[in-house]
Amino acid sequence: MSVTPVLDLRGVGKSFGPVQVLHDVALSAYAGEVTALVGDNGAGKSTLVKCLGGVWPMDRGEYLFEGRPVRVGSPREAAELGIEIVHQDLALCENLDIVQNMFLGREWRNGLVLDEAAMEELAIRALTGLSVRTIKSVRQPVSGLSGGQRQSVAIARAMLWDAKVVVLDEPTAALGVAQTQQVLEVVRRLADKGRAVVLISHNMNDVFAVADRICALYLGRTVAQVKASEVTYSQVVELITSGRMDGLDGSGAVAGRNGTGRLREAGRG
Repeated sequence: MSVTPVLDLRGVGKSFGPVQVLHDVALSAYAGEVTALVGDNGAGKSTLVKCLGGVWPMDRGEYLFEGRPVRVGSPREAAELGIEIVHQDLALCENLDIVQNMFLGREWRNGLVLDEAAMEELAIRALTGLSVRTIKSVRQPVSGLSGGQRQSVAIARAMLWDAKVVVLDEPTAALGVAQTQQVLEVVRRLADKGRAVVLISHNMNDVFAVADRICALYLGRTVAQVKASEVTYSQVVELITSGRMDGLDGSGAVAGRNGTGRLREAGRG
C-alpha cells in the first residue's frame, strides 16, 4: 500500500455563523483500504463529507489529493478529481431502470441517439466487477430492487466512473442481515480493486467487518485515526461517546496530536 493517502484532509475548520462545527479535523484515506468515519450524531461527519465533496467550502485547512493540494469548489469538481459520494438516500430514480440510473446525467451518445448497447454493456461490467450476482437484468426498474440491490447499484455507479475515492454514507442503514452482508462484501471488493473507500457508519459490527482504519470524530474534532486491528469495539465506542480512550498515549502508539492540526497515526505504511 502507498504511504501517500489518496485523500488527505488536514486542520479542517467549518463554521455556520457563530457555530463552529468542525475544529481542526484530519482525515486520510488510502488506496486499497476502507477507512471508517465514525462518531455520534452531531459529531460533524456529514459536514466533513459535504466539505470534501465540494458542497460546502472549508473555512480553513488543507485538502490534498494524491499528495498535491487542490481546491474543490463544487460536487462536479470533486467528481472530476475522482471522488464519488454515495449518499444515504442513494439519489436513484425509481421509475428508471438500472442502466438509466447509472448513466443519469452522463449518458453516452452515438450521434444524436443514446448508445444504449454500450451503456448496458458497461453497467453489466461494473456490477460483474463487484461480483453482484443478485440482479438478474440491468433493464429492470430500480423500484423493483431490494435495499441491498439498490446499494450495490449505487456503488457500481461509482465504479463505472473510475472513482479513486468512494464515500459511502450509512450504506447498511435499514437493511436486513442478509442484505447487509451483501453490501459489506461489495464494499470490501471495492477497496480490493484499489479504491480508497470512506465508510460512514454507526454500526460497529459493520465497521470491524470491513474497515482497515478508523477515524473517530467527537464534537467536531478528530480524536483518533488508527488501524482497526489495533483497537477494540469497546475502545471505539469510548472514543465516540467521550472523545477519549484508555491506552491513548502521546507516542502515537494509538493516536495523539502533534500540535500541527494532524494526528500521529498508528501503523501507517
